[in-house]
Amino acid sequence: MSRPIMLVFLLVILIVTSQFEWRQPLLELDAAPSLSQKHQQIAKREDAVKEKIILSQERHIQRLNELVRTLQMQLLRCKGQENETRNATETSRLSKQFIELERKHIVED
Repeated sequence: MSRPIMLVFLLVILIVTSQFEWRQPLLELDAAPSLSQKHQQIAKREDAVKEKIILSQERHIQRLNELVRTLQMQLLRCKGQENETRNATETSRLSKQFIELERKHIVED
């Protein structure tokens, strides 16, 4: 190869590589906003998922609170029935004792 052709060839290679190097930073700058947008989209999705989880947990807590209230009411009813049963038993026992005492009193008179 002659010297001028070699110089032209080297000059073309230099121009091509410099163009490639100049364009690459431009592409990286263009890519930076898209990466930023992707991060924002990911953050929005994460926030949406977190919000859904929180809402779901709140619904579960409300259901559990309702169940606790229902169980407390059932417990109070059971205690009331137990007290009524005790009262009825006690009343029945006292009635029997009263009748026995009346009989003894009548018999003694």
